[in-house]
Amino acid sequence: MQVVQATFGTIHHFDLARELEARGQLKRIYSTFPWRRLRREGVSREHVRSFPLVQIPQLALGRMFDLPPQLTNAIMHFNATTYDRWLSKVVPECDAYVALSGCAVWSGRAAQRRGAKYVCDRGSSHMRYQLQILGEEYRLWGLKEPPLEKNVIERAEAEYAQADAITVPSEFARGTFLEMGVDLRKVRTMPLGVRLDRFMRTETPPADSFDVLFAGTVSIRKGIPYLLDAFSRFRHPNKTLRLAGPVEPAMNSLLSRFDLANVEVLGRMPQEELARLMSRSHVMVLPSIEDGFGLVMAQAMACGGVVIASEHTGGPDLFADGVEGFIVPIRSPEAICERLTQLADDPDERQRMSEAGLRRVQSLGGWHDYGRKFAAFLETLI
Repeated sequence: MQVVQATFGTIHHFDLARELEARGQLKRIYSTFPWRRLRREGVSREHVRSFPLVQIPQLALGRMFDLPPQLTNAIMHFNATTYDRWLSKVVPECDAYVALSGCAVWSGRAAQRRGAKYVCDRGSSHMRYQLQILGEEYRLWGLKEPPLEKNVIERAEAEYAQADAITVPSEFARGTFLEMGVDLRKVRTMPLGVRLDRFMRTETPPADSFDVLFAGTVSIRKGIPYLLDAFSRFRHPNKTLRLAGPVEPAMNSLLSRFDLANVEVLGRMPQEELARLMSRSHVMVLPSIEDGFGLVMAQAMACGGVVIASEHTGGPDLFADGVEGFIVPIRSPEAICERLTQLADDPDERQRMSEAGLRRVQSLGGWHDYGRKFAAFLETLI
């Protein structure tokens, strides 16, 4: 079996490519990042092809200027369609073509014409569901909604229809495809892995404080307003909430509505520093409104952290509620506060959950198990 992959940037696709290459099943992986960035991903140069002509300028502009949403969306659409057209011309014959959703309207069809099974890999919920629930969230907080791009939905649904199969990282994401009318026989859940060589317990949380961590983009989508509300309700004499990740522009006005005493906004940080922070935190909270999986949960568990996650994440796929962590409803600061209090009041229970979570994530086998399961799925599909 020979597999070709296509993705924007790296995300989890290079983790899969690394495993397929080790099995002798990777023919090629395409990315919008240049080789100088991709070399650290552990896939040999001979199997990597790059198309950075649009995304790199897009990222540079985004760092230098606060671009209006309409312009950002137009650039992203141009990037996706240009990349997809290029892929449709160069994708070689193979047994399976696994492409990240958004980059394979034409290349997926081209791969099928050349004899491949086309798998649309959707890292989140159904695109229409995602835009609907995020639109609700912006209205709830009195914020201007991001412009709804009709072509984004049309491209996504064209891919879903064209694909021989759709892979998603959680049962929550899979359920949204059912809600949007997609035959679930076409949708396969593939929970993501974790780099156990990069994320491990290196420190012990301090005994004289209670440290709460959020890791990811500080955004409406990730449910940050509910975490801030919960943390303000949480009573502890020496508490700290650290937000590790880039701040979405729409969040700047919202942050000022909350009491930010004992809240640290850390910004983006390298994985090594994030792993250290996960080790020394008592709990990590992922209160997402919509999240395909939430890889930071597995990373935190590998570092010995206890996770509180919303039901709209991959939390229910990763751990059992009340055993290795807690699952809470979306939009519920009360539930988050209750679980924070429970963990702070009972250090022994928190330690038991920490050890159980560590055993759980180690038993999953990291990315090796993910690669094995994905390869077996592709062989069955073929």
